[in-house]
Amino acid sequence: MNPWVLDICLKHGIHAANDISGLSSPAYAKRVAESGLPAILMAANYNPGDAVGLDATMTTLKTVVQRCESAGIDNYVLDPGVGYWSPLRSLDNDWELCQNYERFLAFDRPVLAAISRKSFIGNLVNREPEGRLAGSLAVTMILLQKGASIVRTHDVPQTRDLISVFERLVKRP
Repeated sequence: MNPWVLDICLKHGIHAANDISGLSSPAYAKRVAESGLPAILMAANYNPGDAVGLDATMTTLKTVVQRCESAGIDNYVLDPGVGYWSPLRSLDNDWELCQNYERFLAFDRPVLAAISRKSFIGNLVNREPEGRLAGSLAVTMILLQKGASIVRTHDVPQTRDLISVFERLVKRP
């Protein structure tokens, strides 16, 4: 989310920009646009996780889309920002976002599922991060059914297997 960090990263052949501030920095948005990189953009007004609840997340994603249009960025993925990013958020907020994931398709953009080992899963299954694989895979499968296009995970081989099974079941490449 810092323009100078992106400048350094661009020297190392990166393939995408991942901005947890939702392009809240016009200077960063300009650099992303100039780079031509695809961008993964979290629902954020000014700070990561400042959209609390489904309605606020929808409103904030609309703002992120407008920022993309203003900056001339057309290759991007939306990230609803599931996670305990702010003390204003609760574990129930994460469940609400996941239960309504299909709503994020309203923006006609790919949507990121980034829930691997998150606290809302750990709280439910009463496990530390390293013991949350089954819960992470279960939520990932549901989010794929609800339209998630990209999955960020800590458990790559297991999640790759889940995606292969999902694609075979629904015949979706």
